[in-house]
Amino acid sequence: MTCMNHVQRVRTLYKTILRLHRGLPEALQPLGNQYVRDEFRRHKTCATQEAFLFMNEWTDYAITLANQLGVKGKPKPIDYLGSNLDVSKLGDFRDEQVAQLYELLLASKAVSDENR
Repeated sequence: MTCMNHVQRVRTLYKTILRLHRGLPEALQPLGNQYVRDEFRRHKTCATQEAFLFMNEWTDYAITLANQLGVKGKPKPIDYLGSNLDVSKLGDFRDEQVAQLYELLLASKAVSDENR
């Protein structure tokens, strides 16, 4: 059995997330895809420890989304997507990350308001 190197693991996770995003509501797909692209691009040259945390968090995201949408990204009847952010994790965020999170919240609410 051949082990994947880091680049292959990153690429596989990235493609998996984009595939899962096909199951998101149509209005949220572009927002989600752009956010994933930006985050993966931003972390292309990060330090080893940060890469480890990055991969763990995005893997958890993919698992959560797969459980909610179905493994192939086919929508199941669900009440909501994602999970609540543990407030204790906010202390680990840099100011830049908190600002990004807030911008993401505003963008997702704008998409939600457009669909009403």
